[in-house]
Amino acid sequence: MAKIYLLSNQKYPEVENIEVFQIEYIKSEIDLLKYDALIFTSKNAVYSLDSFNKDWKNIPSFVIAPKTAQVIEELGGKIAFTGITSHGNDFAEELIELLNNKRVLYIKALKTVSNLVDILKNNNVLLDELVVYETSCKRNNIVLEEGSIFIFTSPSSVECFFKQYSWNDSYKAIVIGKTTAMYLAKDIDYMISSETSILECINLAKQFLL
Repeated sequence: MAKIYLLSNQKYPEVENIEVFQIEYIKSEIDLLKYDALIFTSKNAVYSLDSFNKDWKNIPSFVIAPKTAQVIEELGGKIAFTGITSHGNDFAEELIELLNNKRVLYIKALKTVSNLVDILKNNNVLLDELVVYETSCKRNNIVLEEGSIFIFTSPSSVECFFKQYSWNDSYKAIVIGKTTAMYLAKDIDYMISSETSILECINLAKQFLL
């Protein structure tokens, strides 16, 4: 029987999780108060930073998407701007004017895929980077059902899935954004969610099963 597989550790009804990667926090000693603005492009970056330094809550945060902004608000942070397009390179373009003459710190993963850093630095934004987490692949023993739908939530989910599984022509792929889609093989057809939201991806997947 066809299923909806979510390549994430986040739990939702009516889907089956395949946890193909794990997240490891990276702690560091840093004086955050010398910065005027923080950039976040993932919830994991927020959670990791909050685990070892609470000063970030006093600094305006510039955030790529509403879900990440929600986490920041729940933890007591200050939202200065939430991205309109929710895609890395477009987000960087939105930030250029907003970050003019500010000392900025980008809170990020060890491996990132957008050109956000280059775009901002090429437009004279005073930007530093702080790596606060990394992802590594994780094996599992799930036997995949024919005709199923797979929701890829990040480039890491694509990379780690294909280290363990092969693609079947009966499968369908849904991706959370344009950057993630770039990591799929060219012969795999996919749909991109209209919002960078796992819930929106699940709603799209359910339409295929009707």
